[in-house]
Amino acid sequence: MIYHFCEAYRDFLHNTLHFYAWQNVSFRSVLALLTGLLICLVWGPNLIRRLIRMKVGDNPEFDHAELNEITRYKENTPTMGGILMLVGVFGGTLLWADLTNPFVQKGLFLMVWLAGVGGADDWLKMRQHRRNRRLQELGQAIPASSRHGLYTWEKLVFQLGAAVLVASFLYRIDFRNIPDGHLLWLPFYKQGIVVGYAGFMIMTTLVITATSNAVNLTDGMDGLATGCIGIVAAVFVLLCYFASEFISESQQLTWANYLLLPQISGAGELSILCAGIVGACLGFLWFNTHPAQVFMGDVGSLPLGGAIGYAAVVTRHELLLLIAGGVFVMEALSVIIQVSYFKATGGKRVFRCTPIHHHFHLLGWSEPQVVVRFWLLGIAFAALSLVTLKLR
Repeated sequence: MIYHFCEAYRDFLHNTLHFYAWQNVSFRSVLALLTGLLICLVWGPNLIRRLIRMKVGDNPEFDHAELNEITRYKENTPTMGGILMLVGVFGGTLLWADLTNPFVQKGLFLMVWLAGVGGADDWLKMRQHRRNRRLQELGQAIPASSRHGLYTWEKLVFQLGAAVLVASFLYRIDFRNIPDGHLLWLPFYKQGIVVGYAGFMIMTTLVITATSNAVNLTDGMDGLATGCIGIVAAVFVLLCYFASEFISESQQLTWANYLLLPQISGAGELSILCAGIVGACLGFLWFNTHPAQVFMGDVGSLPLGGAIGYAAVVTRHELLLLIAGGVFVMEALSVIIQVSYFKATGGKRVFRCTPIHHHFHLLGWSEPQVVVRFWLLGIAFAALSLVTLKLR
């Protein structure tokens, strides 16, 4: 909104005030980050009080008795704090981004869609917990068929639906006149690979859906997912900027030309949305670090994960996301390995509990130790992903 206000008074700002900074994507990205941070810090205490009054509490339950015991203190900590993060992201983006940019529009649409799915899941879980508690107070048995949130297939249907819709519009409309947008780009390799419409659709759908779910799996300890999301989002602030912005506009030299990256005209504006995510994560961490005052819930993890996957698709760095988001890959793979091995061996386990952060917790690491060490891994993966940009 502020960007469009400045656009309306361009002549006055240029000729009278000699102010040009508002046109710079990097300048507006920093302001979006600070806006997201400020919104979370200011509105956070009020939202937490409201969630407590509404009894929107988290009651984590695991299939491991020891883990249930050591996480018992988390009972009734308010969840659905992802609403705070979304307000921070949307506040920063709506104020400072060019809202006519199609990549920004689709990013916001995707986040709203996935937030609705996550919010419905959180609400159903909370309502079922209240119902079960009332039955316990009345001395009645809890039905074995009681529903805990949306079924997995229901969430997948909505996630896949959003991903397919976004992928179709990107390929047919936004990338129609952008040759690099139709190619698959590999880390360490300077040429794109032709994948065709079917390959693009499959890749985009998998990336957005898998990233959304991987972030959701990581959200199991105080500050773990929040910090890791912020780290990966910071990487994509740079990648979105590099995709279209100029080093020297007079010489028509872009960062994409210099680094041999896919050149996606207009993608730089998406760095403002990613910067808003970084700011919202920093602000939310103020309340989400151990011991957490609030959890983000699915209403936060699904849209934020989806937004990161979407940024990877727009910049054509889907495979680089596997490196930058290495912690999310570890978490998702640990679940896949555990479930597959459990079924193949008739009940044996590779890890004590999954996702893998719980495995280390049960090995004796304290929760802050697990979280900080995973953050350090996240920073290392992020640095490695940026190094690959020069090794082409």
